[in-house]
Amino acid sequence: MRFPFQNVALIGKHKAPEIAEPLLRLAGFLSSRGLNVVVDSLTAQYLKGSPYAAMSLDEMVKTMDLAVVIGGDGTMLNIARTLAPHQIPLVGVNQGRLGFLTDLSLENMQDSMAAMLQGYYVTEERLLLSARVLRRDIEVFSGLAFNEVVVHRNHVSSMVEFEVRIDGEYLYNQRADGLIVSTPTGSTAYALSAGGPILHPSLDVLALVPICPHSLSNRPIIVKSSSVLEILMHRTGDIRVRYDSHTNYDLQLHDKIIVTRHPEPVCLLHPLGHSYYNTLREKLLWNHTL
Repeated sequence: MRFPFQNVALIGKHKAPEIAEPLLRLAGFLSSRGLNVVVDSLTAQYLKGSPYAAMSLDEMVKTMDLAVVIGGDGTMLNIARTLAPHQIPLVGVNQGRLGFLTDLSLENMQDSMAAMLQGYYVTEERLLLSARVLRRDIEVFSGLAFNEVVVHRNHVSSMVEFEVRIDGEYLYNQRADGLIVSTPTGSTAYALSAGGPILHPSLDVLALVPICPHSLSNRPIIVKSSSVLEILMHRTGDIRVRYDSHTNYDLQLHDKIIVTRHPEPVCLLHPLGHSYYNTLREKLLWNHTL
């Protein structure tokens, strides 16, 4: 991570024309501070007459010191997978309510960014997953996931059958609707809905959360993040593996999915005073009385 920041990329929610006004407002503010501002090329199509250069994400990774994402957690998930391997820190601005990953608001983004540009921020590293699909020992697909890697049935009514090994050691055979391999970041997403635990993002662990397992005794399990997880498909049909709801691949009988921790983490920057527990209270409505 390079500091002080000089080259800043602004990235807006995909197919959201309403992002133009706040994005241009922030761009003008950053530019007035002497920073070089570029805009994601997909976002730039909504900025008519913009004076700012447009770059693709692939171009940004070569020159940017910081990326500011305006949208929601879904936008941040997508951008993080692309930029994290290049060690570019991310700041998230939420369009609406407070997000788990996008904790600046449109109203306070300029004040928050002014402080962060002076070095007043909290740095947080979060782990990223890498998952490969092997078919007859040949890699046929791979991808990264910030929240989770999920094996699940698509449109069939029958259960998925698979075997799980951790660091080469047999764990179990499972009949279920699927399996979620979740990072601590993803523990408040699909894994939470499937009955998994909430994991603080600083924890160096992964969660394996079965989706509607046939055996009621089969519960989520937490393993160290350095583990090598293998999922071998024993019964398929219309089954696929999904990465953060953005990328998926159809699986066949005997396909093996290998999930490991990616060597580069996602680097998030937060304003001073950021509290994960406050975010939980706000997002999960823990402050509401019955």
